[in-house]
Amino acid sequence: MDLTIKLAEKGRGLTSPNPMVGCIIVKRGRIVGKGFHKKAGTEHAEVLALNDAGKKAVNSTMYVSLEPCSHWGRTPPCTERIVEAGVREVIIGMKDTNPLVDGFRELKFRGLKTKIGILDKEAKKLNEAYIKYMKTKRPFVIIKVAMSADGRIATKSGDSKYITSTEARTYVHQLRTEVDAVMVGLNTVLRDNPELTPRLAKGKDPMKIVVDSSLKIPKNCNLMKNPAKLIIAVTNRASKGDIKKMQQKGVTIIPAKSKMGMVDLQDLMKQLGKHEITSVMIEGGSELNSSAIKDKMVDKIIIFTAPKIIGNGLGAIGNLGINKIDKAINLKDSFVRKIGKDIMIEGYL
Repeated sequence: MDLTIKLAEKGRGLTSPNPMVGCIIVKRGRIVGKGFHKKAGTEHAEVLALNDAGKKAVNSTMYVSLEPCSHWGRTPPCTERIVEAGVREVIIGMKDTNPLVDGFRELKFRGLKTKIGILDKEAKKLNEAYIKYMKTKRPFVIIKVAMSADGRIATKSGDSKYITSTEARTYVHQLRTEVDAVMVGLNTVLRDNPELTPRLAKGKDPMKIVVDSSLKIPKNCNLMKNPAKLIIAVTNRASKGDIKKMQQKGVTIIPAKSKMGMVDLQDLMKQLGKHEITSVMIEGGSELNSSAIKDKMVDKIIIFTAPKIIGNGLGAIGNLGINKIDKAINLKDSFVRKIGKDIMIEGYL
């Protein structure tokens, strides 16, 4: 199953809104077929592995990281192909959180020996974004912070290029290829004019989301160079004329509810879910970071700390209303690693 999960990871960043799935077929102690899901709408891992195994699939054992589908979607049900191929036993990593999927019971009903929950924890971590999306229809949200040793993301003048090392930035660019969208606030666009592309890594270019209540984004900023990749969240403070001009350029405008004059982030996440965006990485400033945390919509935080001291500058996370240390937010399942000269802390909220 461990090999199956590693095989599934080859589809990271490419399968959304579908999960990453790996499948290995074993017969007489030898691997006779392999497959992993490559893109939504294409053949599932089980079908690819069965095609690879051919006639050797008869009386074999199939290892699959996620419960096989048993319903008609963009592709036929995998359970039918598994039964038709003559597979004897199916070992499943985790149950699919999609309520339409009941492959485990279907395969047992059809007479196959079936086990589920093998390396369940590892299988769930692999598809943490898919699981949240299936349960809530909202994206899995990551906050990424790059800061100095004294907690600054920019100098007093707003200069922030570059606090962390090339190695850390390359790691972040790889993360960008793995999420559906990267989100910033208008202030970050005005201050940094970011591209938010994964230019230091190989992989897909994510959607860019700008939280911009009044639609004040500069028309000549870097993000406007590829309007088809740009989503701007606005409130009723944005003029209808400006919205129409942006839409004519190819920009997707999401009119969100207003909360104290700003974009209601919970409403925005709900709407992003309707656009089949299953994961978002926030790379904004302190106010967007703190607003997202206070609204309890953040699942994971990744902090890169550089061995530099800036002094008086812009903080990483704004006011959370915490006045006592015992009220501080404790990260769960956190771990620390070194990337280049920087320290990375990753944990769940």
